[in-house]
Amino acid sequence: MVVGDFANEVDTLVIGSGPGGYVAAIRAAQLGQKVTIVEKGEMGGVCLNVGCIPSKALITAGHRYHQAKHSDDMGIVAENVALNFEKVQEWKGSVVKKLTGGVEGLLKGNKVEIVRGEAYFASANSVRVMDEKSAQTYNFKNCIIATGSRPIEIPGFKYSERVINSTGALALKEVPKKLVVIGGGYIGIELTGAYSNMGTEVVVLEGTKQILGGFEKQMAKLVERRLKKNGVDFKMEAMAKSVEETENGVKVTAEVKGAEEVFEADYVLVTVGRKPNTDEIGLEQIGVELDERGIIKVDKQCRTSVSNIYAIGDIVPGPPLAHKASYEGKVAAEAIAGEKAEVDYLAIPAVVFSEPELATVGYNEKEAKDAGYDVIAAKFPFAANGRALSLNDADGFMKLITRKDDGLVIGAQIAGPNASDMIAELGLAIETGMTAEDIALTIHAHPTLGEITMEAAEVALGTPIHIVK
Repeated sequence: MVVGDFANEVDTLVIGSGPGGYVAAIRAAQLGQKVTIVEKGEMGGVCLNVGCIPSKALITAGHRYHQAKHSDDMGIVAENVALNFEKVQEWKGSVVKKLTGGVEGLLKGNKVEIVRGEAYFASANSVRVMDEKSAQTYNFKNCIIATGSRPIEIPGFKYSERVINSTGALALKEVPKKLVVIGGGYIGIELTGAYSNMGTEVVVLEGTKQILGGFEKQMAKLVERRLKKNGVDFKMEAMAKSVEETENGVKVTAEVKGAEEVFEADYVLVTVGRKPNTDEIGLEQIGVELDERGIIKVDKQCRTSVSNIYAIGDIVPGPPLAHKASYEGKVAAEAIAGEKAEVDYLAIPAVVFSEPELATVGYNEKEAKDAGYDVIAAKFPFAANGRALSLNDADGFMKLITRKDDGLVIGAQIAGPNASDMIAELGLAIETGMTAEDIALTIHAHPTLGEITMEAAEVALGTPIHIVK
């Protein structure tokens, strides 16, 4: 049945139910607005369905399997360890189902109307929402666009059964014997780690001289070394040129440091970045201003060039991170409600769930110096921490970046187990204006990895206990 001219009236319409969209919708509803959220796919968006959550589940499964087979040095010898990948995928799916169901329950619990379909702007105050059977018009006072991003497809590598993106890599029905990964960014490296732990022979083709280009070279080298130990082959300064699909696999031709090489595998995984989903929702109809990459220009309240339309997440400037999208969702909802909210964070953490994990927040040493700061880069190794040793995972370090004149914490980098959790304390330190002395004087429980933060602060102060100056 096709709905006629009847239009639904809402205060705030949210397009997209990912970590930005659903958070924005809930916050807007909490502030007394009548809210409708539109989603063309599954609730939770890319992050919960085919991104952050399922990839971490797969990484965990691979890590557990690898540990079971390689813990002889701890006196644990496991025989006949088997990997049931169908069961792994079922478990991964159950994790996703719990979270996406939870999101839907939260939306309904906050009286947010959920509408399925694709949204297209008809005007600055209305959208048409279409599915296979019907179309409805929604008039709104304000709208928050949270449509996210999608994998970039490179020339010569059209996605297919054998040429896959991250979504395809998470949905494989079997563990590949051989895999070629194009791109050594965080997505490529995380999936390389997951599958190499499950026994896949992986070749990574990276166009530059370093994997994980957004991280310090020393951090990236730790990951590279660990992956090489696990059998991963890295080809640096390598440009993928073409792919030939065979009956049971692929042949990838690449130029590696000027010489042509061919790599055979079961699949080729393309992970060279993502592009914003701003090209098919009618933004040109209403005059929303975009840059040359399709990124929507916004002010500090996430407001676009059209005053009642806001945008958040991967489609606006800044790193494409789920936690950034959630933060911006709250800002946009509160700005619509008339509150004095704006994007004003000093630093935002970034994490790679590699082995070892990498995490960074604020300035690294080079960035701080380039910005004109006179800094102390205080480094403390995981190898000097009792808990890291007892975990049998002591490869890594923390580097704390403080201003030399007053000890103010302006950045931190962590490479090591649980770096993803440890970085939160450093983010809080930066946001609250803490100094190295504040951290050093805070008693940290023993034996924990958290003590490394205290120890790094003591290094910055020139009073380290557990390493020699």
